[in-house]
Formats: sequence, structure tokens, C-alpha cells
Amino acid sequence: MTTASSALETPRTHPVDQVPPPARLTVLSIQHVLAFYAGAVIVPLLIASGLGLTAEQTIHLINADLFTCGIATLIQSVGFWKVGVRLPIIQGVTTTAVSPIIAIGLAATGGEGGVEGLPMIYGSIIVAGLFTFLVAPYFAKILHFFPPVVIGTVLTTMGITLLGVSAGDITNYAEGVPASRDILYALGTLGIIVLVQRFFRGFLGTIAVLLGLVIGTAVALLLGDTSFGGVTEASAFGVTTPFYFGVPTFSLTAIVSMIIVMLITMVETTGDVFAAGEIVGKRIRPKNISEAIRADGLSTLLGGVLNSFPYTCFAQNIGLVRLTRVKSRWVVAGAGVIMIVLGVLPKAGAVVEAIPSPVLGGASLALFASVALVGIQTLSKVDLTDNRNSVIVGTSLGLAMLVSFKPDIAGVFPAWAQVFVSSGVTVGALSAIVLNLVFFHLGSQRGSLVTTTAAGERIGIDAVGEMDRETFVTTFGSLFNGSTWPLERAWESRPFADAPALRAAIEDAVLTADRSEQDSLVASYPDMATLITADEEQAGAISQDVGSFALENLTDEDVAAVRDLSARYAEKFAMPFVAYLGRTDSFATIIAEGVRRLDHSPEHERRVALTEVAEIAGDRFGIMVADANPIGTAWARKFESLQ
Repeated sequence: MTTASSALETPRTHPVDQVPPPARLTVLSIQHVLAFYAGAVIVPLLIASGLGLTAEQTIHLINADLFTCGIATLIQSVGFWKVGVRLPIIQGVTTTAVSPIIAIGLAATGGEGGVEGLPMIYGSIIVAGLFTFLVAPYFAKILHFFPPVVIGTVLTTMGITLLGVSAGDITNYAEGVPASRDILYALGTLGIIVLVQRFFRGFLGTIAVLLGLVIGTAVALLLGDTSFGGVTEASAFGVTTPFYFGVPTFSLTAIVSMIIVMLITMVETTGDVFAAGEIVGKRIRPKNISEAIRADGLSTLLGGVLNSFPYTCFAQNIGLVRLTRVKSRWVVAGAGVIMIVLGVLPKAGAVVEAIPSPVLGGASLALFASVALVGIQTLSKVDLTDNRNSVIVGTSLGLAMLVSFKPDIAGVFPAWAQVFVSSGVTVGALSAIVLNLVFFHLGSQRGSLVTTTAAGERIGIDAVGEMDRETFVTTFGSLFNGSTWPLERAWESRPFADAPALRAAIEDAVLTADRSEQDSLVASYPDMATLITADEEQAGAISQDVGSFALENLTDEDVAAVRDLSARYAEKFAMPFVAYLGRTDSFATIIAEGVRRLDHSPEHERRVALTEVAEIAGDRFGIMVADANPIGTAWARKFESLQ
């Protein structure tokens, strides 16, 4: 056998598993630590500030956080057994937990704060970590309880309420008019962060917050408003010990509050893992999500033991992987080792503790505002013309702000309930989760009425599961333009747990079919030019899409542009230009999206077109479910009456 043939038979190591040379690995690992550092240390700083901890206690929290971050990153990137997704993912303390942790600590001490509240905090973290570890394999089954309307509401609430912590740091919690110098420090730090993000790209852009903290602290040092005296006083070496702040105590309300945090974190981790998988070119399966969430749970449990906090994937480091195109998980593992080393050097924690409070407030203002922005972006994907969604968002945000603006309201409730109602984030999260259950999952209002039969009878998911193949295909035949094979294969997946499971079965049938069947399915749809030039009756005959107001009142120039785009598309890809149109799409976005798709490779665009077909079927299915549900038709008719 020749050397060449032997090489061909040797499996190629995936870039994720390749180990760079030691020098390159070290430099790349340090870069990950720098990108991660500000986001990592700001959480213990904020919690220490909110609870009024001493400088020595704050330094210990910072070092414990860094030490445990390193261990958590190794668990996630290296992995063992069924724990860890084995992708280049950094683990860090989640900002989602900041407000609930402060609320638990204050509730445990009667509002006085201090180190006495930490045992109850760590007790709730330990139980929440264990819960996360155990529930990981089953999380996919409850994921539908956390749709974008819930996640977006929680993230928006979280970001807005946490801005109060930033305001406290900026003003040093002073009564009356704050010192002008404090305001200048905060605005200067925020200004540096904004300028770095505006004028720098690449690695420097990813460490804008770190640069803001460094420059702001340097100015304060020059002006004599801070000191690094604590660095000389701190020990050269020190390892955090389990339960350093006391034996954990357990409160049911505190535990439930922290479990809610971890449920939100699990959803975030799911998105981060899919993003990382796309970047490095690895297909993500349900078992990978389970492995990642198990790592979150184990790391969080260790955090409760080692005096740290709940852990999740750090999105900024996933962005750094995309930026550098270095996909090796061993680079991230190297960053974990560096963090462990930093975690046993108290002097490193003392340097961070010396950051002036207003400088920290300016940096956290940028971070927390970005959390709120992510929430708003998530809510932008939600149909807020649906009265159910608008009630969920409005009520949850209103209650969360009420508690945030008037925290003394918690005193009205019994002691056991005060942990729930003393945090705007917890109130907002619970409200969104409960209202989502009420509007979409309970009784006949949960969407269990899936469709209407030919006789006009509304039926639920159980009746759908009892249909024979022919009846099933006839009932749902309007989902596709004449093709029946996706429905025939979806029928074979009976029984269906609920309407989302039925929709998933139909979409899976489309996306897993043979290539020839998929191509034939796409070809059965009209291209955009045909759709916009047909009259209303013809359009309804060739496509049952809900349509878009963007296609109304087009000028001759607009029609010509769509025809030209459709012709260029058909010439390059030999298939019709098919696109799912939402109610909020504009003509400009349709054209822009079509032009962007022209740059795809034929194989890539084939997958995109197939996904568009699945989206169209999903939209039709959503309308079918709404029509079978009196609540759904109520808001739809109201919306139509306004046109």
C-alpha cells in the first residue's frame, strides 16, 4: 500500500479537535481570556456591591469566580462521559442571575445585605445546578414552554431592571444629587466603550468593555480617586475552599427563583451551542444540547460549593471563534487553564477590586443595556398583533417595573414570598411563564384544537392522531401546493404530543426527504413575479400563503424589479424564487433578501429555498390552528376589521 493511499484512508481530524503548536495555542488562549475577562469579573463585582461586601470578601469572590470559570470551561470544552459538548465554548457566570442573587441575599438578611446572605444564595445555586444536570436530557420536551415571547420578555426585563444596579454604582448610592466627578467617570467609561466599538474591528472591538474599565481606572488612579494598595496587601497565592462563607442554607422560594434563572440559561445555552456548531461546521444533535446543559448544571453545582455563581456559555467568545476562525476546542481549554491560574492569585482579584464604582457602573450600563437590546430583538420576532402575546409582554413588564421602582412592595407579602416579589426579574419571568401557560397551554386555549374537519367540527390533537392516512392528508392538504408525500410521512410519526409536535413532524418530513422529492416540492410553488402579477383569485389558487401587505400597491417599477430578480434567480438556480412573506415584510426587504440569496452557491440556495417552503407550510399550519381556536380567531378578526 502506498503512502498516498494510506493517507487517504487516515481519517482527517476535525478542526475542533486539532491542537495548535504550543506557542500559538498560548497566544490564542490568552486572547480568549482577555475577551472574556471583563464579563466574568463584573458579575461578582456587581453582586458584592449589591450586598455591601467588604474589599477582602469581594476579592475572594472574584478569585473563586475565575477559578471555577476555568474548571467549568474545561468541563464544557474537554468533556467526559455525557458531560460537555466538546466545542470551543468558554463558560462564565451568567448575568441573568445577578438581580435574583442580590434579592435572595437581601431577603435572607432582612434587607441589610452582607456576607450573612451568601449561605442561602449558595444553597439555592447548588440545588439549581443539580436540577439542571438532571433535567438536561428532558429539556427539549419542555422547550416549547419558553417561546420567544417569554425569553424576550425576561431578557428585556432583566436588562432594564439591572440598569438600577448600574445607576447605584455610578452614584455610589448617594442620597440626593450625586458627585459630578462620579458622573464624569461613568460617562467617560461609557464613551470609551462606544468609541472602541465604533472605530475598531476585530479583536479590539471584542474587548471594548475591558478597555473602558482599564482606561477609566487609570484616569482615576492618576487623579488620586483609587489606589492599588490592596494589591500589595493581598496574598501572593490562595485557593478558594468549599463553603468558605459558611454551610449552605436552603429556602424553597430562593431555590425556585434560581431554577427559573437556570431554565432561561438553558434556552440561551441551546442557542449558543447551535451557533458554535454552525461556526465550526459540526452538526448539533439533541444529545449535544443535553451534554452542554449537563455541563452547565455540573459547573453551577461546583459554583455553589466553591463560592461562585451559575454558569453558562459566553456568547462573546463564540463570536471570537467566528472572528479568528480558530475552531480548536483546545485553545478554549488552554484559556480555562489560564483562568484557574488567575483564580489562585489573590493579587489579580485585588487589581479588579480597585476599579472605582462609577467606572464599573459605566461599563455595566453598556452590558446591561445590551441584554435589554437582545430581549427587544427577540420580541421583534414575536407577533405582537396577537393579543395573547401583547398581554404577556405588557403585563409582565408592567409588574416587573412596579417591583423595580417600588421594592418596598415586597414588605406587603409574607416572609416566604418576599424572595419572589423583591426582584423585578423574578416577577417578570414568573409572570411571562404563567401567562404563556394560561394563554397557550391550558385547557381548550392551549392550542389543542388543531384543525377543523370538512364537516366544520373543531378537533384536537388526539383526534388527529386517530385519523387514517387518507383523512389526514385531506385535512392538512392545504399546507403544500399539491404535494402529499410530506403529509403521508408525517402521518407515520403518530401519535403527536401536541400541535408543535405535529408541525415538527411535517417539517422534518420535508427536510429529510430525497433530493428529487425536495426539488419537485420547491418547483410546485410560484415564483415571486408570478405571485405579484396574478389577481387575487389566481393568487389564492396558486398559493395559499397569508401573503404580505408589502405586495400591495406596487408601482410598475417595483413589478419590473421583482420580475428581473425572479428571472436572474431562475437562470442561476433553475428553480422558482420562493420566499415566506410575513405581515411585517416590506417590498424593500423582499428585494434585499432576494439579492442576497443570489450570492449563494446553488447547493446552499437549494437548502434555503426548501426552508422557505417549510416556513410557508408552518405559517399555514399556524393559521389553521388559530382558526380552530376561538381565541385565535378573535384577535385575527379584530386585526382584519382595522384594515
